[in-house]
Amino acid sequence: MFETIRTAALAGATLTTGLMAGLFFAFTCAVMPGLGATDDRTLIGTMQSINRKILNGWFLGAFLGALLLLALAAALHLTRGGPALLWTVAALACYLVAFVVTVRLNVPLNDRLEAAGPVDRIGDLAEVRAWFEVAWVRWNLIRTLSSVAAFACLIGALLTRRG
Repeated sequence: MFETIRTAALAGATLTTGLMAGLFFAFTCAVMPGLGATDDRTLIGTMQSINRKILNGWFLGAFLGALLLLALAAALHLTRGGPALLWTVAALACYLVAFVVTVRLNVPLNDRLEAAGPVDRIGDLAEVRAWFEVAWVRWNLIRTLSSVAAFACLIGALLTRRG
């Protein structure tokens, strides 16, 4: 029974971490480059809308679930040790980077963008875009790389587990 719980925690951590890595990756390679090719009004208005809509159960379940399941999987592998534990702890460390970057850097930028007001009432759209876009894209790249690394580590944990 304990082995089933350990396996489920590792599988859940892998799934939720993969979902987050995919979300961040989509912003890195498609959403932000696409918005980057648009005018200031479109980028700001779209990001304000995305930032409001992303706060939902699907996102929060995966975002918080990945962290909780990673910690649980690592704890459950403590007694077993070996490569699976090392890969899981490495995954937890990598995902913590993505989590902290999101909470401490991307979310405050999102909040500041929202505080700028409705896009139709922002006086200097170019100025708002200038402080938002470059910083947000930079930090999103960091969380993309760290969450993809976490996902890769979890694949390593799954592949090196002994039955």
